[in-house]
Amino acid sequence: MLKELERWKQFAELDEELRQQLNDMEEDETELEDAFSGRLSFGTGGIRGKLGPGPNRMNIYTVRRAVKGLAEYLKRHVANYDDRGVVIAYDSRHQSKRFALEAAKVLGANGIKTHLFESIQPTPLLSFTVRHLGAAAGIMITASHNPPEYNGMKVYNEKGSQITLAEADEMIRLIDEVEDELAVETKSESLLREQNLLNTLYDDIAFGYLEQISQLSKWSDDEKLDPKSLRIVYTPLHGTATKLVENGLKQLGFKHVHIVEEQAVPDPDFKTVQTPNPEEKEAFALAIELGEQVDADILLATDPDADRLGVAVKNALGGYELLTGNQLGALLLDYTLEHMDEKFYPMARMIKTIVTSELGRAIASSYGVKTIDTLTGFKYIAQKINEFETTGETFVFGYEESYGYLLSASVRDKDGIQAALIACEIAEKCKQEGKTLLDKLDELYERHGWYKEAVESLTLEGAAGQKKINSLMERFRKSTIKTFGDLRALYKEDYLKGEKIDVNDPKNVETLYLPKENVVKYILENNCWVCLRPSGTEPKIKWYYGAYGRTESEAEARLDMLKHTLREMIIEEKHMQMSN
Repeated sequence: MLKELERWKQFAELDEELRQQLNDMEEDETELEDAFSGRLSFGTGGIRGKLGPGPNRMNIYTVRRAVKGLAEYLKRHVANYDDRGVVIAYDSRHQSKRFALEAAKVLGANGIKTHLFESIQPTPLLSFTVRHLGAAAGIMITASHNPPEYNGMKVYNEKGSQITLAEADEMIRLIDEVEDELAVETKSESLLREQNLLNTLYDDIAFGYLEQISQLSKWSDDEKLDPKSLRIVYTPLHGTATKLVENGLKQLGFKHVHIVEEQAVPDPDFKTVQTPNPEEKEAFALAIELGEQVDADILLATDPDADRLGVAVKNALGGYELLTGNQLGALLLDYTLEHMDEKFYPMARMIKTIVTSELGRAIASSYGVKTIDTLTGFKYIAQKINEFETTGETFVFGYEESYGYLLSASVRDKDGIQAALIACEIAEKCKQEGKTLLDKLDELYERHGWYKEAVESLTLEGAAGQKKINSLMERFRKSTIKTFGDLRALYKEDYLKGEKIDVNDPKNVETLYLPKENVVKYILENNCWVCLRPSGTEPKIKWYYGAYGRTESEAEARLDMLKHTLREMIIEEKHMQMSN
């Protein structure tokens, strides 16, 4: 740690702002230890961390190092990479614009052209633009819905999807070859423009993106012009999607759209919310306040880079009820399949993650559509869509429980903007019939059975915490649990070993054809399940529940029983603090 700290302190050309922050840290041994012990790791899709000086922080030098690795990857593995270039977008966070320009400077120094957005833009537009321009790769500077002190960088391949595990492994190897992040070569912005290595992208590229979304609508051109009665409140949570959501709703003929003005201002400190996460009801506080003032039917919230969407709907009591990711996904899926030509059903594919509700599978099956399961993370859903280009299968919908949805393969990552517009279309149709999205959801439950899900987590920080997480995972992996409360276990799916084991006949083992990951899932009787996995971005272990019942009360009772059972199993470890 001391050697790394001294290296940074002795670097004569160190950025002045970082030098001042480094001086301010001198007396904080814990911060210094964290910032200078080790390097910010490039995960399966990019880097993310706290802002500040040091090789284990997000700063211009750690960004340069990661981008240098990307440049070397493109030289070795992507055809015509230099002319096709790399698309770079950035969100409203601290240092995002600067990091984007630094990425362009490194790529330019390696002879690679960049297409850099002039202003903040959402992740879905970045993915779309990579495909639209036929670029060699994409970079998105964002930390999604993390706290203000974080930033990050996600890397996209030429398909417009987050890089695959194989691509990530190779990129990590090349990044590791960059020994000194302070010495990565760059070119000045003026020189990049002089040499035609830096192209500016303007808002007009969003027209093509909005046209793709418009085609998702099930309304005719005349119906789009019809007056709409739905009253909408939207908040971008200080992020990037205000214009795109407003223009997209206008395209579909929605007139009664009210923006939460306090949160329409891009703000890297997210002052009006504790965290800019649409999964949390607290993030809807100002939207609910405005909704009550204008008598809104539906509230929409996208996270800062607009790849996630939260929706709240007015219930029978006049309050606003937040839909879960599983619930909104089910509504979007059913609407998509209901309006699809049935001749396409046999080759149509719905994709969901292994911890997403089984209601989606039931809905898809009712239309004769096959469901494909992937590991947690939208990159796996995108990877399947990419495979369909050679298999003849057709992607119709993909989603995950953590508020990520995709309706059009013109984007290869979750897209909160697509989902927002079609959710409003469904809500308008329901309103014309005297219903709400909650009523439509109840109809799905009545038709397919009641599905209830939940996720809980345990934060265990530091080396000792990681040891406990590993111990818990091994316990569930090595032992065979035959009952969870009064529900019998049928199968144990071990995704690290790639095995599906019959609990009652352990010799009966099937192969799981998915990437290896530290996840254990138990399939229980009565269409119930539980799943454990460590978080990929935080020092947490997460456990997921899925319960089914023929009635709502039966499903809720089974969910409560599973929660009680798992908590008792997990909380046997002493001094653990649970957080829901």
